[in-house]
Formats: sequence, C-alpha cells, structure tokens
Amino acid sequence: MAVPQDITLIVDGEERKVTAGTTGTELFADQRDVVVIRVNGELKDLNTELVEDGAQVESVEIGSPDGLNVLRHSAAHVMAQAVQQLRPDAKLGIGPYVTDGFYFDFDVNDPFTPEDLKKLEKMMLKIVNSNQLFRRRVVTGDEARAEMADEPYKLELIGLKGESAEAELDAELDGAEGASVEVGAGDLTIYDNVDRKSGDVVWKDLCRGPHLPNTKIISNAYALTRSAAAYWRGSEKNKQLQRIYGTAWPTKDDLKAYQERIAEAERRDHRRIGAELDLFSFPEELGSGLPVFHPKGGIIRKAMEDYSRQRHVEAGYEFVYTPHITKAKLYEVSGHLDWYRDGMFPPMHVDEVTDDDGNEVKPGQDYYLKPMNCPMHCLIFQSRGRSYRELPLRMFEFGSVYRYEKSGVIHGLTRVRGMTQDDAHIFCTRQQMKEELSTTLDFVLGLLRDYGLEDFYLELSTKDPDKYVGSDEIWDEATNTLSEVGHASGLELVPDPGGAAFYGPKISVQARDAIGRTWQMSTIQLDFNTPARFELEYQSDDGSRQQPVMIHRALFGSVERFLAVLTEHYAGAFPAWLAPVQVVGIPVADAFNDYMFDVIDKLRAAGIRAEVDISSDRFPKKIRTASKDKVPFVLIAGGEDSDAGAVSFRFRDGSQENGVPVDDAVQRIVETVTSRER
Repeated sequence: MAVPQDITLIVDGEERKVTAGTTGTELFADQRDVVVIRVNGELKDLNTELVEDGAQVESVEIGSPDGLNVLRHSAAHVMAQAVQQLRPDAKLGIGPYVTDGFYFDFDVNDPFTPEDLKKLEKMMLKIVNSNQLFRRRVVTGDEARAEMADEPYKLELIGLKGESAEAELDAELDGAEGASVEVGAGDLTIYDNVDRKSGDVVWKDLCRGPHLPNTKIISNAYALTRSAAAYWRGSEKNKQLQRIYGTAWPTKDDLKAYQERIAEAERRDHRRIGAELDLFSFPEELGSGLPVFHPKGGIIRKAMEDYSRQRHVEAGYEFVYTPHITKAKLYEVSGHLDWYRDGMFPPMHVDEVTDDDGNEVKPGQDYYLKPMNCPMHCLIFQSRGRSYRELPLRMFEFGSVYRYEKSGVIHGLTRVRGMTQDDAHIFCTRQQMKEELSTTLDFVLGLLRDYGLEDFYLELSTKDPDKYVGSDEIWDEATNTLSEVGHASGLELVPDPGGAAFYGPKISVQARDAIGRTWQMSTIQLDFNTPARFELEYQSDDGSRQQPVMIHRALFGSVERFLAVLTEHYAGAFPAWLAPVQVVGIPVADAFNDYMFDVIDKLRAAGIRAEVDISSDRFPKKIRTASKDKVPFVLIAGGEDSDAGAVSFRFRDGSQENGVPVDDAVQRIVETVTSRER
C-alpha cells in the first residue's frame, strides 16, 4: 500500500504542509464562509483534492464576487431541478449567474405565470433543506450525449465543443448568453445533485462549475423575480424559450437590502418618471428604440446641451456638423463594415439607373445610416493641408447616429437605436497626446460633476486579441499611455481585458449614482489606426509629413442615455438649472392673480422658467400638483404678501419660508439657477 505523500501548499499566502489529496473542505474546515477555492488562479469546488506540490490555494468566501457567482449559479441549478419537477416536459437551456442574480432558460409548452414562480420558490426550499450535495464528474463526449439524450439544447452545446477548436468554440459561444457555464475550454463535466442519505443522483446538468458543496448553503435568501421570453443562444433565428430570473444572497438581510434597492430603482425608473413628468415617449408608430422628446423633456435636453456647448467653447473645441448617411466606402476605409456591420442598419441601395429593358446603365451605391461620427471628422481634417501649428485640433459635434440594437436589449433611453452623441475627436501630435489625454479626462470629470455626479472610478479597456487592427507595438504604446493618465488622475483604475474597440484602447469613466448603481459615462479612446487608414497627415515643424494621433471622446455617451441617468439619479427632482419648470406661482385666491403674474414676469425677465397656476383646482390641489411635478420653487401670494410686496417660498422638501420680499425672492432663485446649485 502506497504511503501518502506530503506536499507543501501556499494557502492564503502562507506555506502549509499537508498530505497529498487533502481537499479544500479539510483545509478550511474552520471557516464556514469559504465555499469554493482558487487553485493557481482557477476556481475549483471546495472538495477538490490537492495533489500538486507548491500549488497556490486561496479561500473564496461566499460574500466575495466569485463566491456570490458560485452561490447564484448553484441556485440556478436548484431552480432548474424544481422546474423539471413542476413541468416534467421542460427542456433545459442555459443557466448562468448574472449581476446580482441568475437565470435559467427552458423550453416549455406554456409560459410561466407569477403563481408558478411562487410554487417554484417553495419547491426550491424543499430542495435546499434536503441538503443535496453538488458533485462534479468528468465525462467523454459520448457519455455526455448518452446522459443528456433527452436534452436537445445540451446536445447542441456538446456538439459545438466536439466540433470546434478552443478559439472557434469561444467565438461560437460569444453570442450565446451564459453558454460558457456549460461548456468551454477544458474537460466536459456534469454536475450531479446527490441525495445525502441515499447517495442517489436526483438531478443533473451539463455544467463547468464550480458549485457550492451542498444546497443547504443557499439557505432561504433567494427569490424568483420574473419570467420573460428569450431566444436560444441569443439569436432571433432560434426558438424562443422561457427564462426565469432570480436572485440569491448569503443572508436574508442581504436579500432584503437588495429587494429594497430594487424597489427604489423601480421608483426611479426613468421610463415611469418620463411619463409622469411628460418628458418623452416611445411611439410605436416610430419603431423600437426611437424616442421623441416632449416640450418639457426638450427644455431639459436643451439646458444640458447648451451648458455643454458653452464649456466646450471655453475649452477650445470647434463645432462641426456632418450628415446622417454616407456611402459604404467611408466605413470600408474606417474598418467599421468589417468589424461593426452587425451593429449597423442594412444599407439603402440608391442611384442605380436602368434602361427601358431593365438593363443597368449606371450602377447604384449602398448608403448607410451612420453609427458613429469619427470617419466624417477624419474627412474634415483631410479636407486641406494641416500644419503642426493647428494641433491639437479639437472637433465637437452633437451628431445623430443610428445603431441596429437587437429588440431584446432596447431599454427606454439607455439603449436606443437612434441617439445623439456629444462626440469629440482630437487630432494631436504624438508629443501632445499624453497631456491632451490628461486635459481631456480632467475636462470630462469636471463637466460630469457640474451635472451632479461625484463618485467615479475608471476602467481601462484593452485589446481584444481576436478583434483589432494595427500592430502590437502601437497598441502597447497606446495602452501604456492611457494607463499612465488613468493612474495620474488619482482615481481607481480597473482593468477591462479585451474590452477595447477594434481601433484602440480606451478609458471609460464609471459613475455611481444616488443609490450606488454604476453607469458607464464618458469614454476616451486613443487611436493610431484610423488616421493611418485615412492617410491623415500634417506638416511638422521640420517640414516633414507626419501622421496625427486621434483621440475619440464622448462625454455623455449619448444625450438620451445621459438624460436617463440624470432622471434616475435625481428621481425626477432635477436641480433648478435643469428643471423644465423652475418656479410655479400659486395665488391663494383669484384676487391675487395679477399680483402673482407681476412676480412671475420679473422672474421671466431674469431668464427663469416660471408660470402661474390659475387652474380651477382648489389651493391644496395646486400645491400637490406642483409637488408631484417636482417643481424646485413654489411661490405663494395672499393678502399679507401682496400688502408687504412679498411672497412665501415653498420648497420641494415641504418646508416653507414666509414674507420674503419679491426682489429678494427673484435674486435667490436666479442665483440658485445660475450657480447650478443642487
């Protein structure tokens, strides 16, 4: 009989001698929060046997990002087990963890109802309390096909793995939401749910794992949130399945706090607030993802854009304008037709001339709705000779662009098909680029703060090895430069491997809103490749012809999305400078209408958006209406006020200040608006 071999592991940074075959369960027996381990950087089940001398082993607690992902993935398996108990005919799709939760897709005869979700939650609790074990098995392709013979979607994934090299498999799975949790690089594995008492396998699924040691750890801190339709592997060409979403947390308190955050987010939903405040709408007659702005929404948007224009002028930007459509050739040169075609609307084929017999006399051309402005800005730079004395040349445009987003991802103003980008492109020398990047980042952060966002970190998106143009040397230089600029800002810089556009790396500003959610705001991209593709040149101080560097910069991302973010950040209670109606005057009785109009006229003369409520509603109803409309200032006037040449202030928080002289009231409101006080 072989003598057990001793090995040395590096466990959470410290050397530890153990017997070969020791499991993570044994290593961390006294740490109940540890639910999975990381071995040499790879997540493994806690019961994994450790045999490699010198292996780096790290504990992963349930409340950590990786621990939460494993918890939620395990909860997805429990939910799927419950679904197949409730609906034995259900066929399994994909069931990954996602941000704050999980989902699983099913092929079923009838959609799931809210009553079904309640039943499933109770069935899940029985499974959780039965303390089933999660057990991993490595299988061959033939074994997997035999065990999954009744699961057509699993068989498809097994076939993909068997037919593809690893790189090809990654590409195949790229559009299959969550498919990497099923198959991918490495062994093909099945996870069994094992009854602890009998040792019988009660349910199983094709899965890469890892999972929790047992179902009991899921406890009762989970909830099923909603069901929806979803196409298999994310493609509209495939069958529509039924998806159930859920969430899971380490404790009931964590779950309750999450549910409260979700409820607050729903109260702040810009689509609901936009309708309540009459800001914008999404007419079905226009098509999906194409919003219209109503007069009040137009006021907010104009205020946002006007202030942005002012700040850009002060920062040395020059305004340009470009058309909405262009010949296909432009996007062939830029590379977008090669790398971004799926995100573009289909071409319009025009200008073809035929004779009476239908024979082509003059060939037609394809025109595309523009998905971005940068190629057109390159043409402006290219329109005449440029000197180093003109650089940096900063072009700015509020340019309308159009992107063919899939119908399933369109969401209010945050994901649309027609949008307006506050787009800037800076052409500079290589010597100027670092300083220009730093200046641009400072400008962006300062302007975002003016709109009321304060809590930022940065994300550095680097080259996708399968989707880029240009040399590795140029990419390295651009990435290193952006990294230096990001670190110099003093903000946290988080890596985003493979997240860059095909032409260059980028820094994106991530902003946290009033309830802690993160939104991607401004992006700053450093691009050596597009100027080369358009053969852009300037004459340097030594008379030679040099290629400029191009910096792409969008401040809002899109005006539509930024307005959605601000609407939710402020819950519709915009600061006075952005509010569509800044002041409402409410006379206590009709006898004071003329007096209130005189007050409001003074405010209007000072540039304030003010109006008088002379509707037939009773006085208390008018106050409630102004509060519902989230008007920053309500001015009230009655007999004492008119006799004293004063008004009473009523603020959004319900507080009131009486007897304020009219001139003082006007001055206070004007100062609040012009200072952009929040």
